Amino acid sequence: MEFREIFEGVYKIDGRLSTRSVVPGFKVYGERTIDVDGIQYRSWDPYRSKLSAVILNGLKELPIKKGMNVLYLGAASGTTPSHISDIIWKDGKLYCVEFAPRAMRDLIKVCERRKNMLPILGDARKPEEYENDIGKIDCIYQDVAQPDQGRILALNSRLLKPGSPALLAIKSQSIDVTAKPKDMYNSVISALQNDFNTIERIDLNPFDKHHLFVTLIKK
Repeated sequence: MEFREIFEGVYKIDGRLSTRSVVPGFKVYGERTIDVDGIQYRSWDPYRSKLSAVILNGLKELPIKKGMNVLYLGAASGTTPSHISDIIWKDGKLYCVEFAPRAMRDLIKVCERRKNMLPILGDARKPEEYENDIGKIDCIYQDVAQPDQGRILALNSRLLKPGSPALLAIKSQSIDVTAKPKDMYNSVISALQNDFNTIERIDLNPFDKHHLFVTLIKK
């Protein structure tokens, strides 16, 4: 059996990206599980999770670590958040902001089992509505398919400690379907230059079309 840790809390098991389950026996989206030496790991589907896809596409550094407090913008029903929950483990906290009530209902079911995931029904454009409940955080992860996705990250950067990372999935088609994706990516990154330094840029093909994943560091 192939078994190796490629990032802290992230493993390759027989060619499949996996995370160690913080809640053994509980599946979030029907993912495969495997036990290794009595420990349960969850397969991480790159077609269901952009963070899994970017790791497989060559991400050099995953800045999410055990014990971190992470703000997730656009948590949806909890697929990728559940794997981040595994990585930060029981000492960390994952604040999951989601605007859609239907997705929030599914997300709450996941959070009820995963005690380090905290659901927040709210608008990511209004961080002032939840910042008092969160305080300063160690990392932002954003996957929001909105035209102003760059502005949303800039608004939430107030919650980040200086020198802390932000992970941003840019969806060009949500900004302008008629424009070249590369132009949209550059536009978003350029608008964030006052707040962040860009560390990595990775295209998500073939797992997600018209998506660029960007690692940034707060100035």
